[in-house]
Amino acid sequence: MRTPVGACSAALLALVIALALFAPALWGDQASAVDVDAIQQGPTAAHLLGTDSLGRDVLARVLVATRLSIELAVTATLIGVATGTVLGSAPSVLPRWAGRIVTSAVNIAVAFPGLLLALFFAMIFGVGTKGAVLAIGLAMAPAFARLTQTLSAAVAGRDFVAAARVAGVGRVRLLVRHVLPNIGEPLVVNATISAGMALLAFAGLSFLGIGVQAPAYDWGRLLGEGLNQIYVNPTAALAPGVAVVVAGLAFNLFGETVAGVVGARASRPSPLKGSAPAAAAAPAACVGDDRPVLLVDDLHIAFPGPAGQPVTPVRGVSFTVGAGESVGVVGESGSGKSLTALGVSRLIEAPGTVTAARLEFLGTPLLRAPEPEVRGLLGTSLALVFQDPMTSFNPTQRIGRQLAEVSEQHQGLSRGRALDRAVERLREVRVPAAERRARQYPHEFSGGMRQRAMIAMGLMGEPRLVIADEPTTALDVTVQRQVLRLLAQVREGGDGSGQAALLLISHDITVVAQSCRRVLVMYAGRIVEDLPTADLHTAARHPYTRALLAAVPALDTDRDAPLAVIPGRPPEPGQVTAGCAFASRCSFADERCGADEPDPVNVGAVGAMHRVACWHPQDSESRSRTSGVGIKTAGGGA
Repeated sequence: MRTPVGACSAALLALVIALALFAPALWGDQASAVDVDAIQQGPTAAHLLGTDSLGRDVLARVLVATRLSIELAVTATLIGVATGTVLGSAPSVLPRWAGRIVTSAVNIAVAFPGLLLALFFAMIFGVGTKGAVLAIGLAMAPAFARLTQTLSAAVAGRDFVAAARVAGVGRVRLLVRHVLPNIGEPLVVNATISAGMALLAFAGLSFLGIGVQAPAYDWGRLLGEGLNQIYVNPTAALAPGVAVVVAGLAFNLFGETVAGVVGARASRPSPLKGSAPAAAAAPAACVGDDRPVLLVDDLHIAFPGPAGQPVTPVRGVSFTVGAGESVGVVGESGSGKSLTALGVSRLIEAPGTVTAARLEFLGTPLLRAPEPEVRGLLGTSLALVFQDPMTSFNPTQRIGRQLAEVSEQHQGLSRGRALDRAVERLREVRVPAAERRARQYPHEFSGGMRQRAMIAMGLMGEPRLVIADEPTTALDVTVQRQVLRLLAQVREGGDGSGQAALLLISHDITVVAQSCRRVLVMYAGRIVEDLPTADLHTAARHPYTRALLAAVPALDTDRDAPLAVIPGRPPEPGQVTAGCAFASRCSFADERCGADEPDPVNVGAVGAMHRVACWHPQDSESRSRTSGVGIKTAGGGA
């Protein structure tokens, strides 16, 4: 309202709505009164815009036609938006083959001009008001379907959607509660603008004689009638044409104003309330003390690549996580750390594929067990803490409601009891004023508090494994330490639910060394070394692990010397060649390294677990002799 466009759009829209509401009552009788003595007259004092072929007042008829014209345009818009939203959302809930059919049909329909589609549907549904409404509504649907598909795809990749999947939320519920509320604003903006286009299209159909039929009339029909006497009384054609332009301009300017408001507050998401019915509790899985919580054997994750060749960014990963154990995963960006966590959590969707000789969580084979059983198990016994706490929460729902959804889905709690449990979990992770905070939205939390709330969401069930993917990224050192300490308390059973294993993914090898008992070093989609963190600085044997350690500055690092870096760049997933993937960056590489890829072998003492995938593992003596080998200065490599 503070801008000229906003004020003008509000005034025009208010005028159009007022006319639609009150014009029939004020001028209805005058618009239908026949005066045979004043047929096809020009503007006079009695008839400001003249009369039609039956002597009826043109101005009164234009004003009265506002209601029917606006009603038909809004109805057609609602049909188009509803149909388009359903078609655009269908691929998210239908089987993959059915979703492809719907998407292909939408793509074909979008290729046709809207007016051509409207005429086509008008011929199918027949001449008249109902046929025209359906024709224009269905002609608008493909554009809204394409918009919905595009917006849904952008939201579907957010972390809070992945968290909802792990919590066991079904596809329809996921779409209604988590996806559609986050794309509602752009849909409303486009619907408002499209209402003006629908008004113009409807006027065009009525003008052609296939829209509103006598005795009813809208602006398009009045325009057609006025055209017959344009040489006698031009205002009879001009008046309905001006009405169409003014009303269409009101809708379009209002849509542009709403779009500007939405764009200006993009960083402050609009809150929308959601609700969900309680679901039956899922059966809890049990596992013996002698069996690992997570067992991964020969895990492969692949995606379609160019020329039909699959790209495999995770290649043959094998490891176990015992009950109450803390395991860290380190490596450069692109090494496959996060993809491994997503594969374990069953969050890799088509066209990606996950295969493994064994992938078991609490003794349940995740790749072979029925989907309902897997969803119930992961939703209650697996907790995920994602890298970006802002995208990990649905911005349109309150924190308490998002936490409560887990208990509603899997523990059968009522809405009130689930919310009480959410407040308790927020208290356990040291969120002050938990009751008030539970009623706030994610953007009202600081980064550290959002991360605490994310951990609280994982504790809504009874987690046996917590997967933390870069939980301290973008947090300052003090908050980072608080989050790591909180994860340690969760692992040690400080929340009262018993010990939980921890799988901590980080690019910071120092953080892992301080927080975990075991570390997995990943490079180019494989685990190249698996050793206790107590031996990390003294007994690491893979050249890549040593290079990572050497690249971390210490207090005694010479500030005048260039920082040590690892030369070269990690290979792209689709460009991994035969042999050791680290060979091109390793000073110990020979012909065998370039030809054959080494398998992990145990190099630790008897009874110790220390596996290395290297043809030339370095011992402690060679480490002291070659402490700088394989590392270039900051000016010598990337």
